[in-house]
Amino acid sequence: MAFFSLNNQPMYDPAAVQPMRDELLATRFKELLTPEDVDQALLKNPDKTVFVVVNSVCGCAAGSARPGANLALQHKVIPDELYTVFAGQEKLAVSHLRKTYLSQFTPSSPCMALLKNGEVLFMLHRYEIEGRTHEQIAGALAAAFDEFCSRQGPSIAPEQFEQVMHAKFCGSQVPRFNG
Repeated sequence: MAFFSLNNQPMYDPAAVQPMRDELLATRFKELLTPEDVDQALLKNPDKTVFVVVNSVCGCAAGSARPGANLALQHKVIPDELYTVFAGQEKLAVSHLRKTYLSQFTPSSPCMALLKNGEVLFMLHRYEIEGRTHEQIAGALAAAFDEFCSRQGPSIAPEQFEQVMHAKFCGSQVPRFNG
């Protein structure tokens, strides 16, 4: 059971970050909101590939990370399960993911990891996202999907993908949560 404290409150106004969540939810990501959600998602289906995006309000998340992750899911091969957790919002879930499953990596947001049986197969850090286009990120992810995944893509029909709204605005403009 997660406990509540002021340190666990969201950093940003939940309404202001909703478009950033919706961008990933539109391509069939499911949100991980608690540490229990993280464990359930990463361990419930043995031998399935799990793609986790640590979402963020930063500019590289808006300009390339989220669009790149979504574009990669238009590939012919994709992971079995798609999840997202939002840095600065679901603090306990993000902390648990980092400590339990991504402990060998420096904390990074945004970042993307491909896991199987709770073990990391592929990791894309923030430093590998910054300065890259969403097409370059999608290409790196598609190569990892080809190597480790077997589910037929895309995650949504191309016509639906064309309708996905990208939340492209600077994180410095997102209001802080004062609740």
